Amino acid sequence: METHIVLDLTAKLALILGAGIGAQWLGWRLQWPAIVLMSLAGLALGPLSGLLLGEPLIAPARDFGDFLRPAIALAVAVILFEGGLGLHFAEVRATSGAVIRLVLLGAPLGWLLGTGAVHYTTGLPWDLSALLGGILVVTGPTVIIPLLRQARLSARPASVLKWEGIINDPLGAVFAVLIFEFITLGMAIEPHEGGFGMAVILLLGAVITGMIVGIGAGYALAFSFRRGWVPEYLKAPLMLVMVMVVYVLAEQIAHETGLVAVTAFGVTLANIRFAAIEELRRFKEGIATLLVSALFVILTAGLSIEDLRALDWRVLGFVGVTLFVVRPLVVWISTFGTDLNWRETLLVGWIAPRGIVAVAVAGYFSAELVARGRADAAVLTPLIFAIVFATVLAHGFSIAPLARKLGLSHAGPEGLLLVGANPWSIALAKILGELGTPVVLADLSWQNLRPARLEGIKVFRGEVLSENAEEKLDHTQIDWLLSTSSNEAYNALVCVEFAPELGRHKVFQLSAHEETEDREHNITFTARGRTAMARGLTYNTLIRQYWQGWRFIAMTLDEDQTPDTVMQNLPQESIMVAERGSNGDLALLGPSRTPKGGEGSVLIVFAPKDSADKA
Repeated sequence: METHIVLDLTAKLALILGAGIGAQWLGWRLQWPAIVLMSLAGLALGPLSGLLLGEPLIAPARDFGDFLRPAIALAVAVILFEGGLGLHFAEVRATSGAVIRLVLLGAPLGWLLGTGAVHYTTGLPWDLSALLGGILVVTGPTVIIPLLRQARLSARPASVLKWEGIINDPLGAVFAVLIFEFITLGMAIEPHEGGFGMAVILLLGAVITGMIVGIGAGYALAFSFRRGWVPEYLKAPLMLVMVMVVYVLAEQIAHETGLVAVTAFGVTLANIRFAAIEELRRFKEGIATLLVSALFVILTAGLSIEDLRALDWRVLGFVGVTLFVVRPLVVWISTFGTDLNWRETLLVGWIAPRGIVAVAVAGYFSAELVARGRADAAVLTPLIFAIVFATVLAHGFSIAPLARKLGLSHAGPEGLLLVGANPWSIALAKILGELGTPVVLADLSWQNLRPARLEGIKVFRGEVLSENAEEKLDHTQIDWLLSTSSNEAYNALVCVEFAPELGRHKVFQLSAHEETEDREHNITFTARGRTAMARGLTYNTLIRQYWQGWRFIAMTLDEDQTPDTVMQNLPQESIMVAERGSNGDLALLGPSRTPKGGEGSVLIVFAPKDSADKA
């Protein structure tokens, strides 16, 4: 018996957003690829619910009508703008030769080989094959970067995969946009009007028009920000509105130029230096995450049972050729003669998960072409979902074991970044290193770092907030941060900068004052990291205690011991600094974070002179 559940449009919108964000959170919580969970959520709300209930809970074309296509178009515009905003020319020039070769040679080669793979395995016409081949170039950073952190790859292959994803994200979209515009322009031209040649001319005109609009808007927005014409609280909303204005304006000037324009808009802003760019980028990431979540659920919910049944052996052949022929061949040819060894080349040649941008762009192009009379374009969406599912699952679950097998993984416990070299932080780094915890000690001064280097501690000489640190500091080994400099404001700035990457619960700094941190003239808690150890333990207090003979002690808990019973054997003023669990995971301790204990866990305690004899 079929059961019909009737939801109004408000409930459906809430269901779409809730399912998308819920899938993102569950992916973070379980360390699973969020894109797979969002796809499953969309399928459950769409075709699968239709099988069970007789009518799908969410049927985008039915529920949103004429509003659906422009809404998807604007969402894709924002997503492509986000991709362009991550493309810094200076950072591209600073990357390794392997990354540059993968971009300059690998991206066009991947487009050509991908086009051939699509055409000969699925039988699609050459124009649609070229469109899908361009989309397949995209290896989105939204999927790659979480995989890198999960697998804890060594620096060189991690850097290559990261920067390839960041650069190819907008590049592959541009390839697809160009082919899409070529197809649509060709469809609008009568045979007697010039055919292929006229389509090429119109395409070049559309690209130039879109770039002029996007670049002009980028310079105009940056100029208005620099001159103070826009208040701070309006900058982020204005940038979001400008993305939509740029898209619509370009479309009005020359049809099918909007996506080129917003991509050029993002790239322009990324390479113009102005102070507000980081705050705007974070706001943009939040909006893009919301849009991506909703868009992914809508696109998967829009698939029909017939679409899923169309995935036959030819699709399996397409997926197999893409994974086992096209990608490895592109990487081996592109990186031949670079500094990558055969193990790194093998790993990079296997890992290429397609992500959210690929699905969003393919879904938009498919809907647009079908609406314009190209019924054969309907297969684009299920094809891209097939390759996304296959690559995310295959690469997501194989990257860690393959990296370990090839010796390219930092398998082991969580790592700590200590910012500020002084006797106290050096002693902490030393005892954590002896316990097997990876520690990097960062400071601007070689002189401050010299004692740490003599102790064999891994150091980073430079400013952790600089662009150089983005490239030189291996972030894949950093899970926790403790800023121990003598400057409270600097410690707060470091924590705020690293909080979006590590999580606010994993960035700590020393206490600000010996009395209390709740005084009204102190830095507010929202603009600083968590307090390490206890309130009142300032830089000066810890350094004074160190020179008075205080030292770090590592105390391993037995089955019948708890942190409290172990601390009873030490002087009352002893300080619990960190806990290393029996599985090797690290946890910094503070007023709001107490040790969990358990057999085999190790407490790192800062205690008065000769306390080790009493422990």
